[in-house]
Amino acid sequence: MEERQPTRPDQRCCVSRIITIDDPADPRIEDYRNIRDRDMARSGQTFIAEGKVVLSVLFGAKRFPVRSALILANRLEGLRDVLAKAPPDMPVYVAPQAVIDAVAGFHLHRGVLALAERVPLPSPTELLARLPEQALVVVLVGIANHDNVGAIFRNAAAFEADAVLLDETCCDPLYRKAIRVSVGAALQIPFTRGANAATLADELMTAGFEPIALSPAGNENLSKLTPPPRCAILLGTEGEGLPPALLARLRTARIAMSPSFDSLNVAAASAIALHRLGRFAW
Repeated sequence: MEERQPTRPDQRCCVSRIITIDDPADPRIEDYRNIRDRDMARSGQTFIAEGKVVLSVLFGAKRFPVRSALILANRLEGLRDVLAKAPPDMPVYVAPQAVIDAVAGFHLHRGVLALAERVPLPSPTELLARLPEQALVVVLVGIANHDNVGAIFRNAAAFEADAVLLDETCCDPLYRKAIRVSVGAALQIPFTRGANAATLADELMTAGFEPIALSPAGNENLSKLTPPPRCAILLGTEGEGLPPALLARLRTARIAMSPSFDSLNVAAASAIALHRLGRFAW
């Protein structure tokens, strides 16, 4: 194990600590070990971010404290512009492919990781109170697929939603794959968790939001809706959709499509709804 201080000017402007790791058992990179298993522990205090674009967002947003980075040796030069955004005292561990694969527990071809700390989430009431008078919120109910959650966060960022609320049954938006699919949007868009969908709907209405539940059997055509000033789009699972009891008490909308086809992927549906009801339609 060798610790090297950078010597070239371009190194000094990026990070103060570049540390070479040549032993997979090095305790300094213990938090990166078997990251697939660690990903599944939603109750953990940290999470892993992966990929050049995601790390750039993570460092630039400064929302989550970053403990360290683990970089494939042959990727270091191409990441100096990204690492320039990192905390100046953050350790950057650099290792060859064999070491990184042994630590991760699988072949990690991107070889670009960072370890960040989770921050306490506000309550839904607290988060909603921070939003402007004209605001758009996405509400996810029972969505357990990380690809879909990541894609919805990406859509929320693209169409400038103000926040995302997840019920207690949704998967973790800070799961490594969800962050990667979101292209880092999960690190930017304010989000929090609530209890069940009914409670979230109550909290939204108390805060002056009009919930619109998206369903293939919705009463109104989405394309005909006038976006309310404070709008919440509710999205359910692709199979069962939103709970019938919730649909019965809320305003519902459908996306017009071929009568010979059942429905869209929930992430695709979210993009259409966000474009129709978001600030680009105001």
